[in-house]
Amino acid sequence: MLYLVLKWLHVLGAILFLGVGAGSAWYKLRGSHSGDPKVVAWASREIVLADWLFTVPSALIMPITGLWMASLMKMPWLEGFVGVGVFGFAAAGALWLPAVWMQLRMKRLATEAAERGELPGDEFRRLQRWWLILGFPAFAISVALIWVMVAKWAPEFMK
Repeated sequence: MLYLVLKWLHVLGAILFLGVGAGSAWYKLRGSHSGDPKVVAWASREIVLADWLFTVPSALIMPITGLWMASLMKMPWLEGFVGVGVFGFAAAGALWLPAVWMQLRMKRLATEAAERGELPGDEFRRLQRWWLILGFPAFAISVALIWVMVAKWAPEFMK
């Protein structure tokens, strides 16, 4: 029964992680291209809030439940599909963490610009470009990890 609860939490974490990630990208781009400083600031604030409410908890739930399930099944953490998951999650995290800093900075820049009645300037656009450059591969890795977990796939050298 414990295994099934952990698996349910693990899947729920993946759904939240991917869902909020896709939603954040959508609203970030839509808000930033709205032409309305208040909308840009609102979208930036809401994306940061959504990350704190959903992405961070799911990013904690997935490795905890995944490694706990692997331990229950006596599977090594750095071999097979579990190892692919660990390395893939670390790679996505390495891309995601700098993007979080950028998101916080963009939120501040958008809020300050909205208070002046202006659209955010060049720094905001540069950070947004890098946010996308880091975010898309992090998201793609996360999507690929769903397949890895479902198919229980690993390259030969990790088996």
